[in-house]
Order: sequence, then structure tokens, then C-alpha cells
Amino acid sequence: MPMTPATAGSRTPLLDRVSTPADLRRLPESDLRQLADELRLETIEAVSVTGGHLGAGLGVVELTVALHHVFDTPDDILIWDVGHQAYPHKILTGRRDRIRSLRKPGGLSGFTRRAESDYDPFGAAHSSTSISAALGFAVGRDRLAKTNNVVAVIGDGAMSAGMAYEAMNNAGAMDARLVVILNDNDMSIAPPTGALSAHLARLVSGKTYRGAREALKRLGKRLPRGLFDKARKTEEYGRAFWSGGLFEELGFYYVGPIDGHNLDHLLPVLKNVRDAEQGPILVHVVTQKGKGYGPAEASADKYHGVVAFDVATGAQAKGKAGPPAYTKVFAESLIREAAADEKIVAITAAMPGGTGLDLFEKTFPDRVYDVGIAEQHAVTFAAGLAAQGLKPFCAIYSTFLQRAYDQVVHDVAIQRLPVRFAMDRAGLVGPDGPTHAGSFDLAYLTCLPGMVMAPADEAELTHMVATAAAHDDGPIAFRYPRGNGTGVALPARGVALPIGKGRVVREGASVAILSLGTRLADALKAADELGARGLSTTVADARFAKPIDVELILRLAHSHEVLVTVEEGSTGGFGSLVLHTLAEAGRSTMA
Repeated sequence: MPMTPATAGSRTPLLDRVSTPADLRRLPESDLRQLADELRLETIEAVSVTGGHLGAGLGVVELTVALHHVFDTPDDILIWDVGHQAYPHKILTGRRDRIRSLRKPGGLSGFTRRAESDYDPFGAAHSSTSISAALGFAVGRDRLAKTNNVVAVIGDGAMSAGMAYEAMNNAGAMDARLVVILNDNDMSIAPPTGALSAHLARLVSGKTYRGAREALKRLGKRLPRGLFDKARKTEEYGRAFWSGGLFEELGFYYVGPIDGHNLDHLLPVLKNVRDAEQGPILVHVVTQKGKGYGPAEASADKYHGVVAFDVATGAQAKGKAGPPAYTKVFAESLIREAAADEKIVAITAAMPGGTGLDLFEKTFPDRVYDVGIAEQHAVTFAAGLAAQGLKPFCAIYSTFLQRAYDQVVHDVAIQRLPVRFAMDRAGLVGPDGPTHAGSFDLAYLTCLPGMVMAPADEAELTHMVATAAAHDDGPIAFRYPRGNGTGVALPARGVALPIGKGRVVREGASVAILSLGTRLADALKAADELGARGLSTTVADARFAKPIDVELILRLAHSHEVLVTVEEGSTGGFGSLVLHTLAEAGRSTMA
């Protein structure tokens, strides 16, 4: 029976005796069920305090226990894809005393992080990287004449990214010795079929079957070609029947599906693949998101990522009422533009809720395309739509658009196709940390043909959506942050802005602050403080990073003693563009 807070604590705690996986490996297998129950409860209680990713972690509790029991981590390499499911792993690997610092300043990362623990051999946060990294570890191991195991755990959602198949194809061609665990918790590629499935998985993963198969292959090569091909196809069909055909074609030996919550099924299979001596193996494990916690089982989407919540009821803490989130403002603005223009369509890479396009889909269900975790495809797909005369809005987190940079350059910018990039989570993102911060988009987009905007508030975002909808001459992008707006009044509908023109918000004489994006409110506060010290301050909102408002910049520079730029970006961003503008103006004056 799944453990609940009400039934916990009825037995002597085992989790208190497990500080590292070495402690776990000293436990008899008969104790692992209790340990898993306690680990699940500890995960629930910790995330109820910190918030974070809950459902995915609860789904891999038994798998986590089994992996650390069977494999000799950290000598055996264990790589978690994305990292959403790594909280139980962190608890078992010496970080339980800090687990309630998750996603807080100075605390544990919400993802795996090399600097945090030897048990995190590879950092993760963007999806679909685990198999590529694992192959690198496996090849490096072999070149260094080591004998340790390498295991990658990848979720079914991450398998929608082409990178996963590129890695599998490479690993299969190299016949690399590594293990990939496919955690099937949503796509349900194939259901586990109880005892029969578990028995077959143990059988085909075992040394006897694999040895016999290799021996028959060698024998078969001595048979007439026709008989050998028929025998090979019969054996492959028998196992492909249990849904492994695709992986077999990529060169992996397929095992599964097996019940990822049944330790009696998991342990013998993992032992078998641990002891296998050749080739890449894929173990197909079927799990349930939120397993063992009723509210998360009943609503996997709402409990994928959570804020602090009440363990007994599952009720999540409600934020203070305030201005609408930028994401919602974008979605509602796009809906209004789409109502007036049937050519507008929207694209998301597996993030309809995160980008607000779930709201758009309710109004225009046939005008939104979720392409899965495939940002490269999303961008080139949008380019094709634009070439056909449609008006695609490609809504992708700033940090995830980095994955499609070549497509932005080659398929959109060079061809001057009017793809509209709506970049959510630009700038700083708080608890999600540096892997999710949209720090670099200004630098990597302003060097390309096209336009880049950044709204100072939610009303400006509404106008920029309208500007993008009206613009049809090459690519255009607008970046906006995570979180709520500033509380300004919103227009009924946005109006297209003058291209490449900023605005002066407050006039002064001594100091000029030129802000790009939502730090305008802070710039105004700084102007108040400077004014209190006798420094009359001008505050301007650039609106556009490209084309930059040369006239405004030169006027501010010529009429003030100091010019300060403000942005949430990096070297090579807006400040660099302003310096470049001033340098160009200085050279032209000298000439």
C-alpha cells in the first residue's frame, strides 16, 4: 500500500541509518520496501516546505533505491536527465540534512550539480542530455581502462528530443557498454504486464539468455544466409513484440517493460544488466508520477512543480493577490491579436502552461502546436510556417531558445523570415537557478538580422505583442521576465510601437539612466534617491535593443554628466551596444 503521512512512523526508521548509498547497500533486500516508503515521505515533507518538482521524484523512489542498492555509486556513474526527479537521490547521497534548503540562496540546487556532490557526475536542467553524457563517460572509462558501470535515467518526455536519438544511434553504432533506464511515466509506450512481463524481463536480461543469444549468432553465421536471417528476425520479433523494436534498431538491447514500483521486479533486472559485459542496454521501466501521495497521483500536472503545500490536504499555498503575471499578459494579448488576424499561430516546445499558450489553446485549439521537447524543430517549423505566409509566435523560455541557436541563425535570420520569438523567463529567474536564467539572449540575438524588444512593464508587453503581430519584415523577438507585472493599467488592446524608438519617462539634467526591460521601476527608484542627494536624473526606457535608438542615446550622452545603462543580461548585451553606438558617433565626429 502506498505510504501516506497518516501511516508513516509505525516501524523503526531505516532512513536515519542511511547517510550514503554505501549504507543502503548494507541493508538486506527485505528492508528496501520500508526504506522506499520512508524516502517517499521525506521527499513529500521536504518539498512541502521548499516547493519544487514533486511528482517526478515520487515516481522514481523505488527506482532510486534499487539503483543505489545494485550499483556501486559514485564509482558507478549515475546520470539523471533534467534533474526534476533527483530529490530522492539527493536525500540518499549525503544531503538529507540540507534537503529543506532546496532552491534557496546558498542551498541545494533543484537539479543535479557537479559542484554539489560526487554523486552528481553531470549537471542537468535542460532535458535530453543524459544519454550523450553517459556515452562520453563510457568511452572515457574504456580509454582509461576502467571497469565501472555507466547508467543514464531519462524520462519519456525527454525522449521527444532528437538529441536523445542521436546519442542512442551513436552508442548503438559503437556497441558501447552502458545502461539507459527509460522512465516511462506519461507516454505509456507499453504497459507492464504483471508477473509475465517481469519474468520475461529477468529472462532476457540474464546472462544465460544473452550468452545463448551470442552463441547462436556465432553459430548462425555458419548457416546458409537465408536460414540465419530467418532465425535472427524470429528472435528479434519475439522481443520487439514487447515494444523494444525502435531501440533494437538503434543498436540497444531492449529489456522490459517492467513495473518501476515493484522492487522484486527491479532488483534482479538491474543486477543482470549491471553484470552484462557488452553492448548498450535499455531498460524500460513504467512508473506513475506522484506515486504514493494521493493529491499528486490524482493531478500529476498540478503537482509536477509546486509551491509550499500542506501535506495532509495537498493544498498549495496561495500567493498574494497582485498584478497579473507577464506570461498571462502575453497570452491574453496574443489572443486579442489572433482574434483580429487569422494568420496568427502559436508554437510551444512542451511548455503550454509555462508559456501561457494553454490559455491561447482554449480559444484557438487548432492554431497552437506543441512540438514536444524539440526547440530546434520548433524554430525551423516556425520558419516554414512564416515562409507559407502565416504569422508564427514561437513561445520558448529564453534559456531553452539557446538550444535552437543554429536554427534561429540559419533558418530564420539569414532568410529574413518573420518568426516572432516570445522569450519568457528572460533575465533572472530566482529558485530555478543559473541553468534557467535567461541571461544571454540579448548578446546572442542582437548580433543577428532582426529586432529585439524588452518591455518595461505589462502594458508595454501588450504593445510589443501588437508590434510583433504587425511586423512582417524579418524576425522579431521580445523578452520578458518570470513573475508578476508592476500593476500598471493595461490597455484594451496593444498598439504597434515606432520601430527602434525609446521614450523618456522622467526628465533631469545631471545623470541619465537608460533602462532596457523591467528594471525601469528600479531605475525610477534610483532616480528618486539621486534626486534626494541633489542630482537631477533623467530616466529613459530604451524599449528596443535592436534597432537601437541612436538619437536618444546621443542626446542623453551630450546633455548629461553621467550615462548609466541598466539591463538583466550579460557582457555583449545592451550596455555593449550603447558603448558601440557612442564609439561610432565619436569616430564620425572626429572624421
